[in-house]
Amino acid sequence: MAGLELLSDQGYRLDGRKATELRKFQARMGVFAQADGSAYLEQGNTKALAVVYGPHEVRGARSRIRHDRAVINCQYSMATFSTAERKRRPHGDRKSTEMSLHLKQTFEAAVMTQLYPRSQIDIYVKILQSDGGNYSVCVNAATLAVIDAGIPMRDYVCACTVGFVDETPLADLCYAEEGGGVSSLALALLPRGGQIALLQMDARLHQDHLEALIEAAMTACKGVSKVLDQVVRQHLQEASVPSAE
Repeated sequence: MAGLELLSDQGYRLDGRKATELRKFQARMGVFAQADGSAYLEQGNTKALAVVYGPHEVRGARSRIRHDRAVINCQYSMATFSTAERKRRPHGDRKSTEMSLHLKQTFEAAVMTQLYPRSQIDIYVKILQSDGGNYSVCVNAATLAVIDAGIPMRDYVCACTVGFVDETPLADLCYAEEGGGVSSLALALLPRGGQIALLQMDARLHQDHLEALIEAAMTACKGVSKVLDQVVRQHLQEASVPSAE
């Protein structure tokens, strides 16, 4: 797919967005009563469900116990119906294992694990429908679920996937843009301090473009942070209504 098809002369993308425009968000917190924290998030046509359990005692080998902090366990999976092609192994394949590790690294940078020594926090994320930016949507959904569980974080951890077309950075890529030969990266950010929790690149990118792309990703993440903050405030407002009556 040529770059001109991804970005028109008027500056519009395939789905009608401007270059720096995020996809539409829809989110709900507290969707499962059985879990300590949960959230459902739609970012464009990508839909994810995140569930958090803990902090609780460390399960499995005692060698996993950390006496100064909590252990974070993350598991990423995709529903068999999440893509046009039916997945034979919705979890446990190399890509899912890699994504689980990236999520673990991201939340180890954001969660205040030192408050829960010798304990474990489990974060499970499932992609229900995939249309690009899976890692980013999972991070954003899991952030809401961790907040719903009442686990302290240093800041919201927000993620966004950005790409480069015709010397123009594109924020929050959809599946067609990701598959269009675009040089892209995914970035997770703690917005208030500007701390990068994770930076992932799966393709080559010229070093002249890297700084502009990271700057565009950080700006997009700050936009995501505002959306997540609105979701949290709305949830707290709704949760406080019954107790006020």
